[in-house]
Amino acid sequence: MTSAAWRLAIHDSLPSTADLCRSRAEAGEPEGLAILTRQQTAGRGTRGRSWVGATGNLFLSVLLRPGGPAREASQWSLLAGVALAEALSAHLPDTAALALKWPNDVLLHGRKVAGILVESAADAQGRLIWLSIGLGANLATAPHVPGRATAGLAEHGPPPAPETMAWQVLEALSRWRDVRARTGFAPVRDAFLARAPAHGTHITLRLGERMLGGAFAGLGEDGSLLLRTGGHIRAFAAGEVTIGNGS
Repeated sequence: MTSAAWRLAIHDSLPSTADLCRSRAEAGEPEGLAILTRQQTAGRGTRGRSWVGATGNLFLSVLLRPGGPAREASQWSLLAGVALAEALSAHLPDTAALALKWPNDVLLHGRKVAGILVESAADAQGRLIWLSIGLGANLATAPHVPGRATAGLAEHGPPPAPETMAWQVLEALSRWRDVRARTGFAPVRDAFLARAPAHGTHITLRLGERMLGGAFAGLGEDGSLLLRTGGHIRAFAAGEVTIGNGS
């Protein structure tokens, strides 16, 4: 998909771009729909958390119909993270200040600046019918989130308008989707690892109510998290990561 193929619908206010994108997907909307709202009143993050909708920040959801096995849906979260970090880095004096935290966070100097929410549906054969990617980024304001350190682009200079940022994100998504289509997931994985914690960094993985500590050992070929713990390297397809003692 080229960047020109996106159909960007801009709203002044929505409860949730993700909810609207999901309803359009279920109604048969073709891929390429992108939904941007200037204010979001009931946004959703991972694990059912709310996503504070301050005006001037980015609230964007996109609809894809990429096909492929449903188990690959998580790879699109990593691809979206790479694209989002690439777009945000153009507005920072130090692009190395941005990091990616598996599976769906973008960090700025160790504090969350952006997040991704991927939802999907599969057919009876286990193939993706549709994929919705929600992308939120703190451009003008870093909202207060209990128990979470947050950051915003405005700390480092005038932030871009949400509409400008949306098109830049869509262009980056198009580029990385094309890379994946031509050469597979490996380049996306490599790009994610280039912004991920160093190998050996202590991380804690939350699996439901269970916490598991270990050393970051990279990503599997399928994008799964590799954790060295108890003398072994284990792969995890889902979970929530805390790096060191913080983010």
